[in-house]
Amino acid sequence: MQQRRTFLSHTGHWLLGAAALHGLAGPAGAQARQRVAIAVPGPGNLLFLPITLAGKLGMDRAEGIELDIRYVGGGPQAYRDMLERNADFAAGGLAALALQKLSGKPVVGIVPTTRVPAYTLLVRMDLKGKVKSIKDLNGKVVGVKGHVPGGRSTSQLFAEYVMARGAGSQADAVNYVSVGQNYDNQHAALASGTVDAIMGDEPFATRLVKEKVAFVLADYHDLETTRQQMGGLFLNGSVATRDDVIASRPELVEKMVRTITRTLVWINSHTARDMVDALGLQDPKERAALFDVLKVQKRIYSPDGLISDSQVASVTRFLHATEHTPAARAFDVKTLMNARWAGSAP
Repeated sequence: MQQRRTFLSHTGHWLLGAAALHGLAGPAGAQARQRVAIAVPGPGNLLFLPITLAGKLGMDRAEGIELDIRYVGGGPQAYRDMLERNADFAAGGLAALALQKLSGKPVVGIVPTTRVPAYTLLVRMDLKGKVKSIKDLNGKVVGVKGHVPGGRSTSQLFAEYVMARGAGSQADAVNYVSVGQNYDNQHAALASGTVDAIMGDEPFATRLVKEKVAFVLADYHDLETTRQQMGGLFLNGSVATRDDVIASRPELVEKMVRTITRTLVWINSHTARDMVDALGLQDPKERAALFDVLKVQKRIYSPDGLISDSQVASVTRFLHATEHTPAARAFDVKTLMNARWAGSAP
């Protein structure tokens, strides 16, 4: 079931209000704003925090639109909802979007949100001392997000990539299961022993470690680590649309791109404290937990929304390493991205 503009505080999600901040909402009488549905993995996924902030800051309303955020169980489901016309836009991992394109779906990426994988490989705490390296996960159960009939999520693709590089594992050497998009499900999966590890993300990873449910085996949020592991920065989170939306409503696509880009520029010029304040969190513990994550991880976001050729090239190499069909090996992810509105960079 889709969730709209609601974050549950007990699972570390951000509460969304209707009031715009910083005077960006436009005139009070602007009832003509167009509601624009976007399917987003979540709620509470840090990769797509810029979409949440766009609504809180009034960046969407400044463009004459109002984001109707519909939360789903992962990137593949978000793309499926978009393709089924339940939404005109979707957020998800770029590698998972490439798989949609390879299967013949009319999808196109229009603006990035992040520039690193932004995943943390967590291992169940009772396995500390037994799992000391990635190769020790061979034969284990690893939780990923969005493992649904609609396709493998980018978190699963990344887990496969990490296992292949660190342990020489084939994809079937590890059993991948879905642990969903919220803290409660991930906590339960680890605490019950249903999974041995999780390819997780923030803000849940920090909380799982703090509560001693899991320990960090590898962290892929750091810029330098990403360059070393991926051969360059890595365009992961992105916003996509359908080909028909590009063709018939280019002005709407432009408004969406400007909404996200303006938010990314705002994030780059403001502090972690500013971001937490803008989200309007009421629970002091929740505010503190998110601040602790953002003050370390704020650099995961694209600073300008430009589509970087080098980052897209990293995704192409990643796709070639995880997909072994002739079509995938010949696919250039650059052809998946339309830089008409976001612009491009080296």
